Amino acid sequence: MDYILKTDNLCKNYRHFKALNGLTMNVPKGSIYGFVGKNGAGKTTLIRLICGLQTPASGEFELYGVKSKDKAIYRSRRRMGAVVETPSIYLDMTAEDNLKQQYLMLGLPSFEGLREILELVGLGDTGRKKARNFSLGMRQRLGIATALCGNPDFLILDEPINGLDPQGIIEIRELILKLNREQQITVLISSHILDELSKLATHYGFIDGGRIIREMSAEELETACRKCSKLNVSDTKALARVLDRMGIEYKILSDNLANVYGKPNITRLTLALADESCEVISIEEHDESLESFYINLVRGEKNE
Repeated sequence: MDYILKTDNLCKNYRHFKALNGLTMNVPKGSIYGFVGKNGAGKTTLIRLICGLQTPASGEFELYGVKSKDKAIYRSRRRMGAVVETPSIYLDMTAEDNLKQQYLMLGLPSFEGLREILELVGLGDTGRKKARNFSLGMRQRLGIATALCGNPDFLILDEPINGLDPQGIIEIRELILKLNREQQITVLISSHILDELSKLATHYGFIDGGRIIREMSAEELETACRKCSKLNVSDTKALARVLDRMGIEYKILSDNLANVYGKPNITRLTLALADESCEVISIEEHDESLESFYINLVRGEKNE
């Protein structure tokens, strides 16, 4: 698998506080990588290091295969765009003038493609309206438009839906999906709003205490969080025999507990178990959310 970004044992300290504590992660090319963690877990610190706004105390990273200590890393950074913490926009300028300013800062030879970027983020008809009169969602989209100047193929977004109303959240979500699917832009998106992130991400990195505690694909997460019925029975060996005959997927948890996937016919299952002298004590619907998965993951890590 090709990776846009790889980090190796990154550490960053602020006096006595370890913001990053041996962080190792891998962002696949073409992915929407959900960087999941509570506030203070180290998400923004990692982003600032990748963008060159800070330097690590130890460890290194690779961007497009170029090591962070290599002098050529600045050229790799020119292939990425980022919105860190809050959008860097000029409030007394129009959307178009903001982008022109960014073009000039990047040293681009002309304003070619500028209008296309504004149309892409849904700001093509804002005319002479100043950014200070934009809604929060429009400002966020303008920040993303600014990050798209220079035609990057890697976009880093730090909490892009923070503070947005439901409509603003939908607009940002649709924009990120469009950039990924139509423009083939790899996206690293940090967020603590996990329900919304689950509608976007193809891969996840769960961070706590400045280090990645688990990386997984969306498919792996869906399997871990999939809906099931938790059965409490008198004999899970008998349950396993019945479920095997019925062709139903399951996971034995103990002598009395099992997760049963899919939607079995409860009447048929209960009658079949009765023939095996197995009593059904209770049936409980179980559907773990991304948020509860993360909480359990962190709790399990701290208990080790």
